[in-house]
Amino acid sequence: MKKILFVCHGNICRSVMAEMIMKYLVAQEGGYRQDSRFLIDSCATSREEIGNDIYPAAKRCLSAHNIPFTRHAARQITRNDYEAFDIILCMEDYNIRNLRRVLGEEIMQRDAALAMPKIRRLLNRDVADPWYTGDFEATYRDLMEGCTALLTQLQH
Repeated sequence: MKKILFVCHGNICRSVMAEMIMKYLVAQEGGYRQDSRFLIDSCATSREEIGNDIYPAAKRCLSAHNIPFTRHAARQITRNDYEAFDIILCMEDYNIRNLRRVLGEEIMQRDAALAMPKIRRLLNRDVADPWYTGDFEATYRDLMEGCTALLTQLQH
């Protein structure tokens, strides 16, 4: 089982949208079940939105693209998440810098020393942040691009 964790600042927009998009893409491939080929989750680097559901504009964007979603409670990443997940995908460099504060320097150095670090960006650029732009469509396009590429990579 491949365990994938998407990370952004608050876990109410980008990371949870990525989680739902990735689950949708896997389901299109042959049925997503939490206990099958993938475990897909999302979390935040901050504590600002803990317990909050998906941001309403993010829900509208997912619905507009027929991406199903479930009730969500934002949560902050933990050191246990680092150990539990195979891949930790951040939406931007800022999230990676914040992981240093949350996870600690020891984990970050250990990860950087891996041949294939667990912690990396979803794209080779920042995923558009709709919290500041209001452009959830740009974020959706970035996430779809990144999740599609990730799924292709994991299948080979």
